[in-house]
Amino acid sequence: MRRDERVGVVVLTHDRAEEVVRTVHRVRALPERPPVVVVDNASSDATPRRLAAEAPEVALLRLPSNVGAAARNVGVAHLETPYVAFCDDDTWWAPGALARAADLLDAHPRLGVLSARVLVGPEQREDPTCRVMAASPLPHDPTLPGRPLIGFMAGASVVRRSAFLAAGGFHHRLFLGGEELLLALDLAAAGWGMAYVADLVVHHHPSPRRDAAARRRLTVRNALWCAWLRRPWRSAARRTAEILRQRPRDAAWRAGVRSALAGLPWVVRERRPVPAHVDAALRTVETSAVLAAALLRERTSARLVWR
Repeated sequence: MRRDERVGVVVLTHDRAEEVVRTVHRVRALPERPPVVVVDNASSDATPRRLAAEAPEVALLRLPSNVGAAARNVGVAHLETPYVAFCDDDTWWAPGALARAADLLDAHPRLGVLSARVLVGPEQREDPTCRVMAASPLPHDPTLPGRPLIGFMAGASVVRRSAFLAAGGFHHRLFLGGEELLLALDLAAAGWGMAYVADLVVHHHPSPRRDAAARRRLTVRNALWCAWLRRPWRSAARRTAEILRQRPRDAAWRAGVRSALAGLPWVVRERRPVPAHVDAALRTVETSAVLAAALLRERTSARLVWR
């Protein structure tokens, strides 16, 4: 089948040789035959050796240190396709999804990011975040497909490369854990739209190599930093109070708050509030009864990745 020249794939990995090799093989088998770039966040395991031996056709970019989500920026810069799909080392796109995403991006020139429906595990359970995105309270936008969002899920998204690069990509200080929000706000401030389209499918088989406490710490820190960096002061204060109320008071939560406070000097230096209409859209999402109920019921407070 002829290669679809419109979309490439960036796979992010760190110390998950088995998972990333599996993901690369699945992505390379897609009918779109996309060019694949693996960005290795300074793995200390067999990742480089395994990829070189088992997937030599894949571009492997090895970083000298683990920079988290910002490694995706390196992959996007390396590719030349107009659209770039992201995978984590435990996620991969369903056959035909990339071509469908490229068609939608072709047809909607204001569309900056597409988020896909995520099916988890061999049983293909729908990720609860997808139900939240499908119930987005933002009004219908005729310039966008699907449901309009003011955020996205990085490991299950396709971005317009030019918009991503112009916005600066993922901020290097956020590392991982809700890192999408800051970029989403910058894209929205620049006039780009984001949408959830349920007929785009990504499969996610979560790796057992996860540090839940570290992710919780980073998530609360990043949520606070994003509020302080981009929200008008009144909204930032309100959002800070909401975050502090909804997080469990465990050691990871307290460490995240302390880390956020420690970053205040650079946050104040880099603070750039978004326009009022972007903040209003974010408030609409935050005050939605549907969202609030979903977050409570599904306990997705640690995955504020799409907002």
